[in-house]
Amino acid sequence: MALDHVGIATEDAAGLAERFGAVFETQIAHSETFDGMYIIFLDMNGTYLELLEPVDDSDGPIATFLAQRDAGIHHIAIMTEDIATALENARAVGIECIDETPRQGAWGHQVAFLHPRSTGGVLCEFVQQ
Repeated sequence: MALDHVGIATEDAAGLAERFGAVFETQIAHSETFDGMYIIFLDMNGTYLELLEPVDDSDGPIATFLAQRDAGIHHIAIMTEDIATALENARAVGIECIDETPRQGAWGHQVAFLHPRSTGGVLCEFVQQ
């Protein structure tokens, strides 16, 4: 397994992408609107910054996060070649899973989230490309 991306909640994904592009010398690898969010992936040499902006006055998880905590790191994502086994292993060591089975995520990847109550207060995501 390896770090795939860090998700960052923001009110302005395009503006933050421009700022990060200038500061970190990175470029947009992918962008899409998905599940009530405008998402921009910035390539950091094979690991990504995922900028998450709620759209259409969405009451989804990013809008809720921003209302409760303001902009900042939302989650970390770990790449796995076998997401089903990763979930089984997490449950076997007592990790509470938000997603009991993988689901479609951004960029067409399979994803599953682990509850922050079980992961030191950090929302963690498994990603299988």
